[in-house]
Amino acid sequence: MPTLTSVVPWHENKASTNLVESLAACDLVDEMLIVGPEPNLPGLSALVQSKARLILTDFSSGQTVSQILEEARSDYLLFCLPGEAIQLGHRAIERMLSIAENSGAGLIYSDFRDEVDGQMTDHPLIDYQPGSIRDSFDFGSMFLISKQSAEFALKNHGRLDLILRWSGVYELRLKISIDSALLRVPEPLYTRIPTDLRATGERQFDYVDPRRREYQLEMENVVTAHLKRIGAYLRPEFQQLTRDGSGFPVRASVVIPVRNRERTIRDALDSALSQKASFDFNVIVVDNHSTDGTTQILSQMAAEDSRLIHLKPKRIDLGIGGCWNEAIFSPQCGEYAVQLDSDDIYASEHTLSQIVAKLEDGPYPMVIGSYKIVDFALNELPPGLIDHREWTRDNGRNNALRINGLGAPRAFYVPVLREIGFPNASYGEDYAVALRISRDYEIGRIFEPIYYARRWEGNSDAALPLATANRYDAYKDYLRTVEILARQRMHSQ
Repeated sequence: MPTLTSVVPWHENKASTNLVESLAACDLVDEMLIVGPEPNLPGLSALVQSKARLILTDFSSGQTVSQILEEARSDYLLFCLPGEAIQLGHRAIERMLSIAENSGAGLIYSDFRDEVDGQMTDHPLIDYQPGSIRDSFDFGSMFLISKQSAEFALKNHGRLDLILRWSGVYELRLKISIDSALLRVPEPLYTRIPTDLRATGERQFDYVDPRRREYQLEMENVVTAHLKRIGAYLRPEFQQLTRDGSGFPVRASVVIPVRNRERTIRDALDSALSQKASFDFNVIVVDNHSTDGTTQILSQMAAEDSRLIHLKPKRIDLGIGGCWNEAIFSPQCGEYAVQLDSDDIYASEHTLSQIVAKLEDGPYPMVIGSYKIVDFALNELPPGLIDHREWTRDNGRNNALRINGLGAPRAFYVPVLREIGFPNASYGEDYAVALRISRDYEIGRIFEPIYYARRWEGNSDAALPLATANRYDAYKDYLRTVEILARQRMHSQ
């Protein structure tokens, strides 16, 4: 029978007490390493006291994780993560150990159930893949690590960096993933009481919170080292862009895919058409079979301004990426294609000129700006400015594989964009194109706010159902997987 050490963060509260008592009562748990700042374990049973050893430190540092691996004497380590109360399910530990032994996986994690206000709901996770290298990958509240796999990974790929403050566990699982499987058990093996009940639209910008800048830099260093280990790191060496703007009807096109945005489309169009520029431009709106009043608004405005190109696709299976393809491959498209979402507006009448100037300054095949989150009255909403200052010329395209987005508005040199095209998807399509372009070229950045992203109940990412959020996360991990494989092939040729 394999032996097991449980690793538990300690807080002097009922949830921690219940968890360590339930783990101690399990015959399969040989020892417990309890991690926390308290010098003792008051009020715990004699059984806990007999199995437990205290590690007086923070949970996720490189030094702590190294100490845990050195002190654990078992075949497996069950990491219970800080932050949320969990209750083990029926024979949960037996099930995890059995799967670990049968599969030989280096890390095992499982689905679980959420309990909110006495109501239980299933909380499935997503499968790990080579592109699941973001530090935000959701393993739930506990996972099992094979000590043999961990020791093999550290022997082959280097010991953990002891100066890491937050990313010891992150570095460990990236190293394990090189040679061992990270396997999801699609069964709810425990119940948790979540503490972060924010909607997806409120959580999605945590990775660019300026208050966590040191944290993000550390995570970037860890993922960059990982990419170097697996042969997917790109040095800051870029192909030179050769520009030829002949054959285009205008210098720039503002591209707006839209479906059922009668409440916002007029504002977006007014913003685009009011741009002041020294060059000719048009606005291409791809009306994806709207069923509200959007089509009528577009027809009326197109009759009043010849710069507005109202495209109505014949296909009925287009996502946002497919709508972009309709625009960029149309004969009306300009040399540059500049994004404007149908519920957003530009920050000033000079935004388009700024973007085109930046595209030509490089010259760059892609430029990404910065934006502010605002309400309908343009009042700033938290987190305010999203400028992605984590992007650097030297390492931006490597760190792009860790984070969930690169910013807005996005603009492209159309000849390069036509070589790539967008995937016909309605989430991550822009991320896919940015990763592909960054593989070869330098991307230009504008760090001052030139765009207003308006938050309202109609936003497609305001409050995603769990199944949708999982599908989106899995798709972006797939995009990262493909990009990592492509970069590895580049280096092997």
